This record gives sequence, C-alpha cells and structure tokens, in this order.
Amino acid sequence: MKPIEQSFSVPYEYKLYFTQNLFDIQNPLFRDILNGYKMGKSIKLLFVIDDGVSKNHSKLLEDIKTYCKAHPKSLEHTGSIVIKGGEQCKNDHKSVERVLKGINDEHIDRHSFVIGIGGGAIIDMVGYAAAIAHRGVKLIRIPTTVLSQNDSAVGVKNGINIFEKKNFLGTFAPPYAIINDTDFLHTLEQRDWIAGIGEAIKVALIKDETFFEYIETNAQKLREREMQPMQYVIYKCAEMHMNHIAQGGDPFERGSSRPLDFGHWAAHKLEQMSNYNLRHGEAVAKGIALDVTYAHIIGLISEEILKRILDIMEQIGFNLRIPVETDTEVNSLLTGIQEFQEHLGGELCITLINGIGIKHDVNVIEQQKMRKAITTLNDICQLNIDL
Repeated sequence: MKPIEQSFSVPYEYKLYFTQNLFDIQNPLFRDILNGYKMGKSIKLLFVIDDGVSKNHSKLLEDIKTYCKAHPKSLEHTGSIVIKGGEQCKNDHKSVERVLKGINDEHIDRHSFVIGIGGGAIIDMVGYAAAIAHRGVKLIRIPTTVLSQNDSAVGVKNGINIFEKKNFLGTFAPPYAIINDTDFLHTLEQRDWIAGIGEAIKVALIKDETFFEYIETNAQKLREREMQPMQYVIYKCAEMHMNHIAQGGDPFERGSSRPLDFGHWAAHKLEQMSNYNLRHGEAVAKGIALDVTYAHIIGLISEEILKRILDIMEQIGFNLRIPVETDTEVNSLLTGIQEFQEHLGGELCITLINGIGIKHDVNVIEQQKMRKAITTLNDICQLNIDL
C-alpha cells in the first residue's frame, strides 16, 4: 500500500502596536483590536498581571475593569490574576497552574483571550499556559519592560524552565497582538531600563551597523533614560526581530542556526548559575561581550572593534565581567555550550561576528580559547575599573 501524503500551510499574522495610557477610556486601541477579531460581540478576557507592575501602577486593575465596563458590547472582564514576576515565575510550575485554573474557572475558550501584562518572564509563562489550554487560546501580550517590548514579547515563542534549563518546556504559538505602552517604562528600575538595550546591541551587531552607530551615538542619553532615543531603539529592535522571524526562512527554528541567540549560550547558563539573580538582558550583555572577545581571539574581529563594542556597553551601564572564580565554575559555564546545542538540536551552531553588522556562524568552540576569552574579558573589565 502506498503511503498517504498530505501537506498544508497555515498563514500567521500579528501586529505590534504602540500607544500610551492603554486603559484610558479615551484610548480606543484595545477595544478596536478586539473588535477586529469579532465585531459586535462581547469577548471574554482573562488578565494575568505581573505583581511588580500592579504595585508600581496601583490603579491598573481598577482601570482595566473600568475600561471593560465602558465597552460592554466588546469586552467582558472575567477576572485578573496577579502573579509574582521575574524568572522565578518560569521556574515554579504553580504559576502555570494558576493561569490554567483561571482559564478553566472563567470558561476561557478558543474564542476568548488571555491578556498577559508584565516583563518577559510573565509574558513567556502566560503564553505557555495559553498555548497548552484547549490546545491554544487567544493571547494578547502587553510587555512592560524594555527587553520584553523590543525582544521577548514580539516573537512566537513561549516557555518555562525545568531541570535547571531555561525554556526546556515551551511552544511556538504566535500571539494575536502585542501592545507596547510606553507609560510602563517610566517606573522601571535602572537595571531593567538598561538590560533591554543588550538585545538591541545584539541585533545591531549581527545585522545593522547603522543601528549600532545610533546606539553608540546615544549611549549616554539611553543611560540617562531619555525617552525619545529609547523609543527608537525599542521600535527598531522589535522591527528587526519581527522581520527576521518572518523573512529568515525558519520561524519555528527547525534548523540549527539561530542568529537571534547571539550571546545566549553563555547568557542562559549564567542566569541559571546566578539562581536567576541576573536579569536576562544583563546576562545577554555578558554573553555578547564574551563571544566578541572570543571572536577577537580567533581572528574574526580586530582589537579596535572589540574595544569599541565593550566601551559602548560599559558606557550604557553594563557590568560585563563573567562571574566565575574557580575552575569548577568555568567548567560549569562551558557546559552551557552543550546544553545550547541540545536545546537547538542538530549540529552545534554558534553565531559570532566578523565585523559590526556581519554575523558569522561557527560549528566548533575551542574550549581553551574560550577559557582565554573569559580571562581576557575579565582582565579588560578590571583594567577599566582601575582606570
């Protein structure tokens, strides 16, 4: 008997919106987005909110209720769940269970919406819960940090951590929409304001020298929390991430090359080794710094380019030192290379650069030279501190 063959394709489409005061009654954007799904019918909504966001924006929960009541023909507010944010919400399966219980208790179905409001960790965890409930309920992401607005919330991935491995459980499930509200950025701690710039530097280094030069020119303004350059950095970074997903030929990462994970093999391991006290963006900055140092050691970039990259990152406020003191800690960090390969599948493929804006993939990492890169980077960091 011949095998029965079939093939089909499913188009995916979603938009990233930009606004201020999203839940102000005078702002029609949220209502209009939902009307775009089902005009003239009230849609059930379950909100899941980062507790840090709810504390810093004390009227948020009431504003959401008031907004939904003002648009009863479009929006049905079934409830709000407040969950402690940060990477710990991805380590504790009880957070997922709370969201799943809310979906069940409030009878959220495939034509209802879960609305995730918070930083990248909450967005990842809520997206994972929404994707596995009923094999997928609709999701709207409202990211509230620089990193989530320019990177983690604009893609198609969701995930949680298990076995001390980042995003070991996860799904590819595009959201219905993403909404960036700049008002949430005003209350960020300085380290969270800075952390997201690491992802912008990442995408600039592998794709766009002009964008890197913009970050370089505006490094001090970014550090000092000027909103206009930050809005541009968020917009441009998000645009480049979304274009890569749509036009890179591998939106669900079936291949081995993942340029958007430049610097991430070390970043993921450093997060785990720090018990997630390092922010993701802080770890990414360290991972980028380590990989460009390695790229210099193996002859891909000049010392001048290395210094230029490290100087800009330190000007913005990143501590680039790799926090390993002993051979055991170095060995533990280097196991991140194998774990990264296992997460990818296939052959090892690590993205480096051989110029600003020019990515360069390698399939082998020379362990001794990577050890030298760790020592060299830490020596540079110490020298800069001494100066």
